[in-house]
Amino acid sequence: MISEIATRLRSLRSHRRTVAELSRMDDRMLSDIGVLRGDIERMVRVGR
Repeated sequence: MISEIATRLRSLRSHRRTVAELSRMDDRMLSDIGVLRGDIERMVRVGR
């Protein structure tokens, strides 16, 4: 049970870090990798 909680916390931190990194990119950089700013959260959550 504790290991499951730890795994979920690591996953959540990774998710937040990825969203933050993508959010710091300008629109041109996002366009280069095929991501729209409004889709960042969903793309990170579902994996594209």
